[in-house]
Formats: sequence, structure tokens, C-alpha cells
Amino acid sequence: MTQRIEDYALIGDLQTAALVGRNGSIDWLCLPRFDSAACFAALLGTEDNGHWRLAPTGARACTRRGYVGESLVLESVWETRTGTVKVTDFMPQRDVAPEIMRIVEGVSGTVEMSATLRLRFDFGSVVPWMRRSQGHRVAVAGPDSVWLRSEPKVKTWGQHFSTCSSFSVTEGEKVAFVLTWHPSHEPRPPRVDPYESLERSLEDWREWAARCRYEGPHRAAVMRSLITLKALTYGPTGGIVAAPTTSLPEELGGVRNWDYRYCWLRDSTLVLGALVSAGYLAEAAAWRDWLLRAVAGDPADLQIMYGLGGERRLPEVELPWLSGYARSAPVRTGNDAVKQLQLDVYGEVMDSLNVARTAGLVGKPHAWNLQLSLLGFLESKWREPDEGLWEIRGPRRHFTHSKVMAWVAADRAVRTLEADPTLGGDIGRWRAMRDEVHREVCEKGYDPVRNTFTQSYGSAELDAATLLIPRVGFLPPDDPRVIGTVDAVRAELGHGGLLRRYTTTGSGVDGLPGGEGTFLVCSFWLADALHMTGRAEEAAELFERLLALRNDVGLLSEEYDPVAGRQLGNYPQAFSHIGLVVTALTLAGYDTAGGDVGGDVGGDTAAGGTAG
Repeated sequence: MTQRIEDYALIGDLQTAALVGRNGSIDWLCLPRFDSAACFAALLGTEDNGHWRLAPTGARACTRRGYVGESLVLESVWETRTGTVKVTDFMPQRDVAPEIMRIVEGVSGTVEMSATLRLRFDFGSVVPWMRRSQGHRVAVAGPDSVWLRSEPKVKTWGQHFSTCSSFSVTEGEKVAFVLTWHPSHEPRPPRVDPYESLERSLEDWREWAARCRYEGPHRAAVMRSLITLKALTYGPTGGIVAAPTTSLPEELGGVRNWDYRYCWLRDSTLVLGALVSAGYLAEAAAWRDWLLRAVAGDPADLQIMYGLGGERRLPEVELPWLSGYARSAPVRTGNDAVKQLQLDVYGEVMDSLNVARTAGLVGKPHAWNLQLSLLGFLESKWREPDEGLWEIRGPRRHFTHSKVMAWVAADRAVRTLEADPTLGGDIGRWRAMRDEVHREVCEKGYDPVRNTFTQSYGSAELDAATLLIPRVGFLPPDDPRVIGTVDAVRAELGHGGLLRRYTTTGSGVDGLPGGEGTFLVCSFWLADALHMTGRAEEAAELFERLLALRNDVGLLSEEYDPVAGRQLGNYPQAFSHIGLVVTALTLAGYDTAGGDVGGDVGGDTAAGGTAG
């Protein structure tokens, strides 16, 4: 039976991540990077597509589970008829090779354990050759090899193209399993002690968590979301993936299944603001530097997303041998939305670099020239239709949010030059562009009869992205048009107390069949907008409702179905966790653009080391 999306917990090593189910099965893992092919792909197919289950014999879901303190080390406990056992799952931040470590510990009585390791490389399509070598079980296929060992050794045997084992643990006994990936043409990587790795991982996370400056309400939830964002960071480059998964559906049985294992520019401003406000300046600087490297080049070639290192080619391919999560096909890798024109990303980049500059991050000499180049291109393009923030696959439109972000791009250029005229630039030119965009949006993107901004020029449809109008400074929160937009969006896009991003049925805007769940980050935006427009109590109530949607280990996916009571979409989703952090800080009076607007955040603002 397919586990619910929220039945999974996340472990990772800041270069890739795995999903561990309540039943003790790791059903998703890409090696060696987030965007590599999966060797465990049961999440999107069946157990035959690869998984690693470790649990008491005959048991189903664990009795309870949770992360150890403020870390990414997962503990799952089973209380059985004969005793209690704990399994600790983690991925140490790698020195050489990526590794998963699973430590079984007897808590009371005697518990018989069973393990099944079914490796399937290339997204569940390739069965490796298995052999024994130097105390390991070794799986090899093409460029990939995986080495498995246990300490102490337990009996293993091959069965149905899998490696199986069975053993018992009594109170105080421990058995550790270590699974190591490395290129098949290289020698076996050095052995790493799992118990030393566990202590080092916990210490790394303790040191990293101690740098958080936020001490306001809901700190535990904020900290868990920050840890999740850290886990979605590709350490070597500083890029942050939207999610570690591909093709988890926005509608069960539907076709809205996309690959999110890449880095989106749309996340950049909110990510930077949240990291800076929480005190993680090193991570903010790494993300800023990734952004500068990724967007360098001809401004006409700016993409909405890039690979972990800034790669530009992300061709979309369907994998027909995978049936899809809950039979939601097709399963896709790559993302054709990379080819789209989304004018809002120019505003996102300009805003992000403005946040970085005002936050005091060490400047980059070439950044301002790059910004002027991007703005010059946008000046000639902003009047054109585009695919918009939501990456529609229907006809291009004049999306209101895209135009607002074009205003943001010009506005941030003006602000930067006002603060530092020595940078150089035609401030009058950018003021004129800013004023022209503002006039057009207020004329063509606003419906005076309904007192709301619309999704696109001349459209009757609404869009949750217009809730960002006061946040980016396009209009003040007390403007009647802002208040009217908040009310209209909540009334027309609300569903079960949460918010859709736009109407998918009947409008034909996105060119896709079927529907989707409520979009969690949009619901966080609604809470922000309610707070900004003076409805603090309503904002707090909505935020509490959103917090209650997290699973038992504090994770959120992209969407939520309020009727079925299930999470939907790729998981865990960076955008959702960014939304949680930003809303928590906003309600507590913190300025998520880099400063403090409501009290002393405390602590040292100096950037420290990473969690490793």
C-alpha cells in the first residue's frame, strides 16, 4: 500500500537526501546529488523499483518517531509484543562518499529484525550485479556501485534480486548498517565508524542551530523549517533545491507531476530575507553567490531555474517504467519550464541583491554591472506577455504579478542609487520606468468594479500572487485596492480555510487538465497580508492552522487537500518552509528583508560556519 506523502521523514547530507517511511523503508534516494538518478524509487513505483526496509519482523508503522533535538538525525521506535527497538537513520555530511547509516538498538526485551535492500539504479530500471567483497555486499551497474556492511556482521542472503537479513537485538545491543555509494571504477572508499559519525553529525547540527537569532513565538517550528532549508542546500555551491523529489502529484491520479530537484530564482528574495533575519548570513551569502554565478551572461538568456551548480540544460523526459505515486503518471525528470519567459525573475534577482546589499553582506564588484545589464534588458521586454510565476503551459498573458515584479526591479535600482550614487547609473531613467509600470498595472491589472487586482490584464480571474503587492512595496498595506484584493482573493480562491494559487478549472489559463490542492505558500502569503492590513488576529489563526498541517516531524509538502486531509506535491517543499519562516517572523515583528521592525532579535549577527 502506498504510504501517504506525510508518512515520510527526511534525512540528508547537504548534497542529497532520502525519504524514510513510518514503516522503516527508505523509498527515495538519488545518488550522489539531489538531481542524480534514484537508486531507491519505490516512492514513484513499487518496491521492485528500489527500497531499503529495516524494521521488526512483521511490523508495520513505527510507534513513534522524531528528530534528535535540532538535527536531521531521525529516531524511529517500535513497541512490539516481545520488546522495544529503536532505529536511528542519518546521512553524515560527507568527507568523500555519500553514506546512509542505520543503527538498530534494543531498548527492552528481544526483538527480531528483518531487512530488505533492493537496489535499482537509474530510477528503478537497472538491476545491479551483487557480489561479496571484503566483508561487504557490493552492487555494481555501469557507473554506480554501492557497498553495504554491518557492525557486527549479520547473516545476509540473496532473494528475488534483493539482499535480505534477519537478526535479533536485546536490551542494550546495537547493530549498525552502513551503505556507501561511489563510482564503480574507483577503489572501495575507506571505512567510516557509524557511531563516531553519529556523534559528529549531532554536534554539527547543534553548532549550526545555535547560530539562529530568532527567539520569538513558534521557535521550534521555525527552527525545523530552517533545518529543512539547510538540508535542501547543495553544500558545494550554496544552491537550494525546491524539493528533493520529482513527480509527486499535485492531484492524486493527475498529470501535474514535475521535477523540483533544481534551484528556482523565484525563491531567492524570500530565502535571503529569511536567512538574514534568522542570523544565517553565511548561508545567505552562499545563496547570493550561487545566484550571481547562475544568472551571469546575456540577460536575454536568464532562466527561471538552474541546476545545483548553475547548469542550464534541464531537458524534460518521461520515465514510462514507473507507474507514479498513487498511479499518478507520467513520472518526469528535467523540467521544460526552464525554457519559459517569466519576467518576474528579473525583479526577484534585483530584489534579492538589494536585500543582500542592505543586509551588509560583503559586496561583489561585478554585481551592480550585472544588475544594470538585467534591468536594461527588462526595460525593453516588460511590456510583453509571459508565462508568469506559476509556469503556465498555456498561452502567454500579461500577468499582473510579472508586471509588479518589473516595477520591483526598477524600484530597487532607484533605491540602490539613492543610497550609493557612486555606483553609477541613470537614476532618472529607472524612475521613469518605475512610474510607467506602476501606472499601467494600476490601470490594466486592477478591476475597479470588484476592487481587486486580477491575475492578468483584462481577466476576471484572480491570483494569490497579488497578495505580495504590499510586501514588495508596490502599494501600502492600507491602500483600499490592497485590502480589496486580500478580501477578493480569500473569498474566490479559498478552499477549506486555505488558499488555491489560481483557478484551474474552467479558466484554461495553465493549459493542463485536472486540478490541484491548496497551495501552502499562498496560504502563508494570505496570513502575511492579513497581518499587514491590520487583521492580526485572523493572521495568527490562519498561521496556527497552517502549523497544524505539518506532519509529526514538522515537514510540509507543496500543497494540501483539505477534503482528503492529505499533503500533495513534491516534498518537503522549500517554498512552503520559507513561507512558514517568513510568516512567523512577520507576525513576531521581524523584518524579513534583513532588518528588525519590532524588537530586538538578539544574538551576534556575524556569520559562522555551516552545519559541517
